[in-house]
Amino acid sequence: MNEQRHLTHLFMVRIWVEHLSDGRTEWRGKVQHVLSGEVRFFRDWQVLQQFIKAHLNLGTNDAQPINQEEISPSS
Repeated sequence: MNEQRHLTHLFMVRIWVEHLSDGRTEWRGKVQHVLSGEVRFFRDWQVLQQFIKAHLNLGTNDAQPINQEEISPSS
């Protein structure tokens, strides 16, 4: 049986500032892949990026990641 690949994904990302001791702050976040319900908490952007890439299976299909330079603002 072939595994069905979704052509669209939905992620919910929450980002907040955590107040630490001595007046320091740190950005923290939570990402959820809505289709599977899988959740990951993160403190750095690489964890967020890896989580999303894993769900998109970027290395296993013909879809190409979006190139920011190719996106033009709408008028």
